[in-house]
Amino acid sequence: MAIKCIARLRSRRVVQDQLQTPNEVEAEGGCCWANLPQELLWEVLLMIEETESIWPQRKNVVACAGVCRSWRFIIQQIVKLPQLSGKLTFPISVKQPGPKDSLLQCFIKRNRSTQTYYLYLGLTNSALSDGGKFLLAARKCRRPTCTDYIISLQAEDFSKGTNTYAGRLRSNFLGTKFTVFDGQSPQAGAKMGKSRSSRLANLRQVSPSSNYPMAHISYELNLLGSRGPRRMQCNMNTIPATSIAPGGLDPTTQAELNPYQSTPTSFLSKSASMENSVSDQKNGGLVLINKAPRWHEQLQCWCLNFHGRVTIASVKNFQLVASPENEPGGPEHEKIILQFGKVGKDLFTMDYRYPISAFQAFAICLSSFETRIACE
Repeated sequence: MAIKCIARLRSRRVVQDQLQTPNEVEAEGGCCWANLPQELLWEVLLMIEETESIWPQRKNVVACAGVCRSWRFIIQQIVKLPQLSGKLTFPISVKQPGPKDSLLQCFIKRNRSTQTYYLYLGLTNSALSDGGKFLLAARKCRRPTCTDYIISLQAEDFSKGTNTYAGRLRSNFLGTKFTVFDGQSPQAGAKMGKSRSSRLANLRQVSPSSNYPMAHISYELNLLGSRGPRRMQCNMNTIPATSIAPGGLDPTTQAELNPYQSTPTSFLSKSASMENSVSDQKNGGLVLINKAPRWHEQLQCWCLNFHGRVTIASVKNFQLVASPENEPGGPEHEKIILQFGKVGKDLFTMDYRYPISAFQAFAICLSSFETRIACE
């Protein structure tokens, strides 16, 4: 009953927005139901957040955040970080670490004609055919000396001059080394984006011309042409190596909020967390390496256990784990942090977990699409 009531209020809100400008609505203090008792409103919104656990139903949580400032403030406190809840809700979630206890299942669709790649959230195998929640898109741009992948929050807008710009991936001439750039610099002052989706998520951005290097990916050269799969290494500049240790926390991890706390930690400025990451690099950044496959004599091929998430053999398939160089060692180094593999002609699965984000995982997987004779 409470959810139906909220749905009716939301529909009335849409009509009101058509008659009034956003400035007029804000000047009135939100809307007529902004003054509902906070305790009652908290319980109702908490019920919606808990019951609408998957997409597309979860769009109701985002809609509630757009009703007025008081609703948005409560939703910001209720919605937990992806690493705690395992859910991606707002646009900023794609740049926050994934869940700690399990791999978050996604998939990538490739459009060969436009050299475009689309990342979707798909928690079930049926999502591969039915479609999932769109997260990010990337377009390949060939240049004389390198290749760029422009990563965007929108499926069709790849301009660097808009708030949809998330970052880019750039390769060297041979396609053996890549750098992941974040569109948000940790030194610049954060400011609110103008797009509606950015306002809903409190996604703070700066000028898209600012590109902050956050990861380096390298593929080992295979000059002698010896038989074997690709070998790759990822240096995560903004993630301390201690994040994978027992009890270790990524700089973006925050304590659970109690009701009506003044500052919602799940929506803190990303620039502040990245500044902490830079200072933690003194202790060494996290290094990821691909898990070595085993040679199967009967099948005459290299094999990895993807637990049913990969069905087609491909040189692009890989699993990343923490390098033994990271300290301290232990069972945490055996956990798969990112796995990527082929399931169709232009369809690939991408599963990731803490401490990397969907944006970082997507950029790493994009590097695997490059054809590199020097490494194979």
